[in-house]
Amino acid sequence: MQLNLTKPICFFDLETTGVNITTDRIVEISVLKVFPNGTQESKTWLVNPEMPIPKEVTAIHGISDEKVANEPTFKELAKDIYNMIKDSDLGGFNSNRFDIPLLAEEMLRADIDFDMKNRLAIDVQTIFHKMEQRTLSAAYKFYCDKTLEDAHSAEADTNATYEVLKAQVEKYDELENNTKFLAEFSSRKKFADFAGFITYNKKGEECFSFGKHKGKLVAEVLEKEPGYFGWLLNADFPLYTKKVLTAIKLRSFNNKLG
Repeated sequence: MQLNLTKPICFFDLETTGVNITTDRIVEISVLKVFPNGTQESKTWLVNPEMPIPKEVTAIHGISDEKVANEPTFKELAKDIYNMIKDSDLGGFNSNRFDIPLLAEEMLRADIDFDMKNRLAIDVQTIFHKMEQRTLSAAYKFYCDKTLEDAHSAEADTNATYEVLKAQVEKYDELENNTKFLAEFSSRKKFADFAGFITYNKKGEECFSFGKHKGKLVAEVLEKEPGYFGWLLNADFPLYTKKVLTAIKLRSFNNKLG
């Protein structure tokens, strides 16, 4: 079966130096771009993370410091990667909570203004967990009746993720074959940023989800406590969170001028 697409969708997977969105880096990225007519384009890049890869992480994905020593940095690859995904929705396995936030951080560090405003995100893991509660290897076996060879290689995981989603859409009558429905179904609680520091209230207004101002409107806090904004920008928050905070502050300022 074919996914019913209104625009291209890029399934992607990252192998990284660890699981901290703010401080860890990409060591491999694989992208499978699927077009509405069903044609596909794929590309895999090894990336020099410019930091040591912990041995316990290398033991999982097999990518060592030596393997990426002569590979380009993410900043050198960023434009090529962005050009491949810029017109597309995104799909992945646990991508809403890890791969997309980490990719956004790397893009922003490379001075590319990456955001999700005009694209949808389908998290195949969320659909799987809502339906069956298992891992990618088990999902591949369950939905596709295949064994996932080379698990934790970005290319194998990326291709398996695409196959699992197609099988999920075919298996469950309640899953509509369109990216908007699948993105909404695979989303969890909606956040203004990727990391979950800024959430929405019932009126669709941005609120802090942590700390002393938890539940309070971001715009009101930033207006009443200008120093708090400065602290947030200098603290160890993800770049995308800081970008969202700055946009809210600028919006409030422009509304006052208006």
